[in-house]
Amino acid sequence: MAEAPPARRVTLAGVLRQPLLGPLAALIIAIVVFSIITDSFLRPQNLSLILQQSVVIGILAVGQTLIILTGGIDLSIGAVAVLGTIVMARTNDASGSFLALLVVLVLCALIGAVNGGLVTSLRLPPFIVTLGTFTILYATTQLVAGSATYQVPDGPLTVLGETFRIGGFVTTYGVVAMVLVYAVAWYALSQTAGGKHVYAVGGSPEAARLSGIRSNRVLMSVYVLTGVIAAIAAWAALGRIPNADPNAYQNANLETITAVVIGGTSLFGGRGSVLGTLVGTLIVGVLRNGLTQAGVDNLYQNIATGVLVIAAVALDQLARRRNR
Repeated sequence: MAEAPPARRVTLAGVLRQPLLGPLAALIIAIVVFSIITDSFLRPQNLSLILQQSVVIGILAVGQTLIILTGGIDLSIGAVAVLGTIVMARTNDASGSFLALLVVLVLCALIGAVNGGLVTSLRLPPFIVTLGTFTILYATTQLVAGSATYQVPDGPLTVLGETFRIGGFVTTYGVVAMVLVYAVAWYALSQTAGGKHVYAVGGSPEAARLSGIRSNRVLMSVYVLTGVIAAIAAWAALGRIPNADPNAYQNANLETITAVVIGGTSLFGGRGSVLGTLVGTLIVGVLRNGLTQAGVDNLYQNIATGVLVIAAVALDQLARRRNR
């Protein structure tokens, strides 16, 4: 009689090799805790609100994930989206909604191409490039807007804010758009050669080069795609609040990095997934919503989020050491 195979032991090292498990467990624990200490957390309308509040940062976090997987970081992605909302609103006033969407899509892709070109051609650090771009874009947005806020009429530019019902659950088309962006990004990263090249470039640029991967082309593609994703986020932002405000989403860059890191993607590149980023985005949304309902001051919420980020980076460092 054949002996049964020995049972697998669950070890810390094994858990650390599965970067999605930790964030998923944290999300479940947060949901359970807040459902116990508050009376309204699990109500469908509140869960719908959490999803709606996560849409813009969630979409932007997909682009941030792509950049971080290559070993870079993008400090300008939020500023790109805000400029997109202003240009979209002003172009809509002059030429209509569909041209406004097209103009912003091209504009954001071009900004991504500029970032990618500076990183690949001049070998500048992504941190410095995107920090400079952020400063330029913030000033440009103020100049284009004239420091004014633009009201966007109901129509194609606000359609992602419209609601629909699934059974007893009400959500928006913006949530659907976010899910589609994640689904496409997951498929591209996990099921295509281009996605594997992204991980290869982030994991070991020299090994990727020796394997025949055109690293510069991969990096340029990632930065352009990030620009396109920022344009989608700008569209979703106008659906969420139909006002193009040049001062909106000032912390979007840090919030996207927070979602990516909490979701288990390594800041050193080559390790992580967009599914983890989605979980990270939901963790931040659940944490802020639950603490607000529990009556916790916003400053303490920021402290809790910061502790989560430090813990996530510490776990990533521990995982890297154990894998050496």
